[in-house]
Amino acid sequence: MRQLIKRAVHPFLSFWYKKRANRIRIYREFGLTLHILPSVFHPGLFLSTHLFIEFLEQFDLIEKRVLELGAGSGLIAFVAAQKGAIVTATDVNPQAIKGLEENAERNQLTLNVVNSDLFEQVSPLNFDLILINPPYYAKNPQNDLEKAFYCGEDFSYFKRLFEQLNACPTDQFPSCYMILSEDCDFDRITKLASEHSISLSEQFKKKKLAELTTIYLLERV
Repeated sequence: MRQLIKRAVHPFLSFWYKKRANRIRIYREFGLTLHILPSVFHPGLFLSTHLFIEFLEQFDLIEKRVLELGAGSGLIAFVAAQKGAIVTATDVNPQAIKGLEENAERNQLTLNVVNSDLFEQVSPLNFDLILINPPYYAKNPQNDLEKAFYCGEDFSYFKRLFEQLNACPTDQFPSCYMILSEDCDFDRITKLASEHSISLSEQFKKKKLAELTTIYLLERV
């Protein structure tokens, strides 16, 4: 029933979100003021960002090297920086990069901002903790906004992600966490992970607004 309702309302929600995403939006939370630039994923409109932040409460982040891969607005990265982490935030969207730099200055937080498609410009070996909120709908993205939602018809995002992580030596494999909604094709994603000797181990899950979201630890097998 949930899927039927979601399919019915999706066209209207998609139109509404794309219209809002074409302008600068101001978002305030956790003592932060973020200017969300056009085409950048808005953390206040989806559950995943806040659940990731809730999950991070269990970690002592002081002096920990944290990477938010595909940071978008960077809300998770900024909260980690507030908690004393040494944070790097990456994204492939130039608008996201600009927003991350401007919001770091606006909120007087230190953030290493890198324009990178997955791990092309950063090494996973340089971090204690890697956080990934991936796109997971099976469609080829047509623009920067869609890259936050669509992983490619053939799940190319996950193929490249697992391939790059697979290159890490087993004894140096980083603590890497990924959040996924029940709306994703979990079987397809885990199959791709397995093909690259990576498993997904459930660490945290929560159901909110009838949507179950789970955070997984990525491990070498």
